[in-house]
Amino acid sequence: MLVVKGLFHAIATLAFSSIYFNIRAMNRTINLPRISEEKRESLLWLLAAATFIIFFQAYMIAPLIPNLAEIFKASEQFTGLLIPAYLLPYGISTLFFGLLADHFLPTSIIILSLLAFTVLSLLTAIATNIDQLILWRFLTGMGSSGVIPISVALTGRLYNFKERGRPLGLLFGAMAGGAATGSTLGVLIVPLIGWRLLFIGLGVLAAFVLAMLALNISRLQLPKLASSGLTLKKVFRIYYHLLTQRRGLMTYFYVFCNGVFHSGVFTWLGLYFKVNYSLHEWQIGLALLGYGLPGFILGPLIGKAVDKKGRKILLPAGILISALSVGLLATHSPLWVTFVLVSSLSLGYDLSQPLLAGIITEVGKHQPGQAIGLNVFTLFMGFGMGSLLFGALIPYGWSVALLTFTVFQLILAIISFRVFKNETNTIEQTIPT
Repeated sequence: MLVVKGLFHAIATLAFSSIYFNIRAMNRTINLPRISEEKRESLLWLLAAATFIIFFQAYMIAPLIPNLAEIFKASEQFTGLLIPAYLLPYGISTLFFGLLADHFLPTSIIILSLLAFTVLSLLTAIATNIDQLILWRFLTGMGSSGVIPISVALTGRLYNFKERGRPLGLLFGAMAGGAATGSTLGVLIVPLIGWRLLFIGLGVLAAFVLAMLALNISRLQLPKLASSGLTLKKVFRIYYHLLTQRRGLMTYFYVFCNGVFHSGVFTWLGLYFKVNYSLHEWQIGLALLGYGLPGFILGPLIGKAVDKKGRKILLPAGILISALSVGLLATHSPLWVTFVLVSSLSLGYDLSQPLLAGIITEVGKHQPGQAIGLNVFTLFMGFGMGSLLFGALIPYGWSVALLTFTVFQLILAIISFRVFKNETNTIEQTIPT
């Protein structure tokens, strides 16, 4: 329990220290120059590669919970803290990195954050007990949280609103692909090489991407920084502006709730298959293969559909598909049916979360770093809370846990058709605030 108390104390400390640091250091802003299509695409694919690796590591943990609990002789419930221990500091740190992105070179922040991920991945391999493993995951979440949100914010600067769907689809597709392969290959590889070598391998791979990314960025010749005189009052004014717009407030609300739902279900899917279908580790990995594949394969296509048709139908449809998928999981259907349901659950995420992020980039187009930082903070707070809440419901039965989350998401889906009815792809459209 000392680790748990320490984690929550560190989270609170980080939240206040990030505000303090913002007063001292956030006093500059930049405008990115026009970059050639070739360099822009090269940068985008490298960012997608980094995103893939980070999500691979993030999602490989959940299916390993039963195995890690056995290795470290800890309960599965306590070992499950590995998930929120990573997600909660990750979410809080994005506020800090989001502010930095608006006032320092975003590419420099991405490099430093990816460096932190690389080093901490290697250090995680030296953990000798579950407390140390939770601590390293906490630090990894804190240090690596600048890569993905700043990449999304950078995409918002490099691509205009009408063409933003494809690059966002690629980034979120990389997240989905990392999630799918991480949750699958993780449990398949661990019996062969052990969990320590898995972390070392990811650290080495991240180091390679880091070197390529640094080389690519050095050729961009980004401009020097210009002073903007940011103050604490201005920082809170921006957050106030984002959250007092009806469009912004409702979008952030759905980001949080969608995170609660998807993380809550996914975190415990490995245990669900073990308890209800008596699957072994490699079988669990195959069962979870469908989570992430739709986004990995269809991500860019979904992005193009959004660019063409807008979000008012696709976004609510994604939320509804997610709700129905989990509701059917509660029926304990034949195993092959659950595989299909896991894939449809992933498709629901791919039809909702990237689309919400696209709205955020437009709502906060004048402060994209803070807007996306707040978006990822909200999302990962939802991720952390979801894993805790679903875990708390498991003792009452899997059907109770799954149906509770289903009803929650179903209500959100019904309301979303009204909330997002004006989300066409017309930039000039005025949406009530």
